[in-house]
Amino acid sequence: MDVLISDLQDKIPVDLTVLKQMALTILAHLQCDSRCELSVALVDDQEMQRLNREYRGIDHSTDVLSFALQEAQEPSLIPAPSDESDWPIMLGDVILSTETTQRQAREHGHSFERELYFLVIHGILHLIGHDHHTDEEARIMEDLEQTLLSKLTL
Repeated sequence: MDVLISDLQDKIPVDLTVLKQMALTILAHLQCDSRCELSVALVDDQEMQRLNREYRGIDHSTDVLSFALQEAQEPSLIPAPSDESDWPIMLGDVILSTETTQRQAREHGHSFERELYFLVIHGILHLIGHDHHTDEEARIMEDLEQTLLSKLTL
């Protein structure tokens, strides 16, 4: 597995080595094939607002956006390439606003790192087909988020 980290903001320092290791740990717990790849980008609120407006038609910043490059048929099933020459498989991009992450961490009374890790988990779950459009989907996703968060050393 590989996680490509891009820090495209300069407002809040983030330990990129720890962030990458955390994302790899989550992918391993989700039993992603070792040949899967994921991209995580850190941006500021201004860039997140631009992306949210462009891709979702919502003209304000948000905490996390996920862009899956492969459509999962159902949650937790990573689509496999048709043959070996199609590897590695790119799951997609998780984009995080560090400024919104910091605000939410303060609001919830926990560390920036804990909020960041939670949002990475949330983004990865979206990439593999989880959603929260219904109460049942939200409950399943929230339970999985908490289970995965408990696997990390914060």
